[in-house]
Amino acid sequence: MIRGVLILTAVTAMASPAIAQQATIDSGAVAGATADGIASFKGIPYAAAPVGAGRWSAPAPVAPWSTPRDASAYGADCMQNPLPGIQRGSRPMSEDCLTLNVWTPKPAKGAGLPVMLWIHGGGFVGGSGTLPETDGSLLAKRGVVVVSFNYRLGRFGFFAHPALGKDGNWGLMDQIAALKWVQRNIASFGGDPAKVTIFGESAGGESVSRLMASPTAKGLFARAIVASGGGRDDWPTLADAQAKARAFASRAGAADAAALRALPADTVLGSVALMSKEEDRYSGPMTDGTIVPAGAETIFAEGKQARIPYIIGSNDDELGFIPAPFRAMVNGPVEKSLGAAATAVKAAYASEDEANRRLGGDAMFAEPALAFALLQARAGAPTFLYRFGYVAEGQRKPGVGAVHASDVAFQFGNLPADATVADRAAAKQLGDYWTNFAKTGDPNGGGLPVWSRLDPAAPRLLSTGIEGTVMAPATTPALTAIAAARDGKK
Repeated sequence: MIRGVLILTAVTAMASPAIAQQATIDSGAVAGATADGIASFKGIPYAAAPVGAGRWSAPAPVAPWSTPRDASAYGADCMQNPLPGIQRGSRPMSEDCLTLNVWTPKPAKGAGLPVMLWIHGGGFVGGSGTLPETDGSLLAKRGVVVVSFNYRLGRFGFFAHPALGKDGNWGLMDQIAALKWVQRNIASFGGDPAKVTIFGESAGGESVSRLMASPTAKGLFARAIVASGGGRDDWPTLADAQAKARAFASRAGAADAAALRALPADTVLGSVALMSKEEDRYSGPMTDGTIVPAGAETIFAEGKQARIPYIIGSNDDELGFIPAPFRAMVNGPVEKSLGAAATAVKAAYASEDEANRRLGGDAMFAEPALAFALLQARAGAPTFLYRFGYVAEGQRKPGVGAVHASDVAFQFGNLPADATVADRAAAKQLGDYWTNFAKTGDPNGGGLPVWSRLDPAAPRLLSTGIEGTVMAPATTPALTAIAAARDGKK
């Protein structure tokens, strides 16, 4: 997940000594630990290691084990390059990384608790389900079972060479495999497979909307939360992805599937990055015709997505961490994508300075959140739109709001040790909304400020910020102009 100038670092509270805890799943028994009333099980394989012939193959079943498997530590992170602004976990990297983690207040089978499955961000090239700020212990204390997991990234997760068949979205297949694991096994940890909420931020949020649009994920979850997920951009076609894969294979001297799978992991990893200047180095998801049959916006517009309760939103200053001299790097491609309407869009802001500061974040995150919320609401599903604007008291700077991913620690409640009373109150409020939604499909209740369901005829959103939490108009002249520009190009 993309980070601003300072990353919120989660801290571990003083905990009572861990007590051994076991659960039995379809592949064998796992031995975790219980501390402060929360049982945790980490590093559980949900699919076979994608190595050898398993590299660039669909997730395969795990080989069962006969004695209890240690589940007290996270598994390895998936292969990725360390990049400025992207936080990865502290675990070693490996291709053998398809593991998940479970936190539960009631590991007894049949407890029937709601389940929240987290999909991490990182631009599909970085990130991890093992970050301290996404530890699920505090969220589980609210009466839910929390699951996080790793999925293949970069060229390991998204690679579509014709020699491998007509597939390429291996990382999305991993996400679906994790969801299927939850359906088969979560009851052993006290969870209800009929009450699964998927939630994610950035690339994880975009994954949530794509899973809602995918026929291969149908019925695997009941509710969805998208944080800063964008989504109005079109993913490359399978043919485009195959062209990039062929270019890589040619450079690597690998002519067939066997040769590709025999390449050293470091060669496959290469320098895949979000901002690489070499086009064929970036490796991300594609519209493959099966898992992703079409653009998510198209599927939502046709009403073919999962019509389930849906929360979606963005932060109020997504790209506020980017220094002014570098904003053109983001705004330039955005203006190009808007075409001739770019001038009118920029004129919709109060000033040229505001346009330069806000255009990228509005176009990449705020306007897509509104667009998808309207499509889901028009399909008849309960939809709740938000804008997160709270900034921790120790991080406030003039002219900078809540930047990209600064909400994640608040979602999980994992704030730094110097968090103030106000900071913790903001985290409690967000956690209450999220867990209420996971339990009932409605974020309201428990004395929280009322969050009204989105009305497409008069859209309003829940605005949370330093000054408080209120319902506010969802549209601005700039968002209206951006939407008009994009809709005019469809």
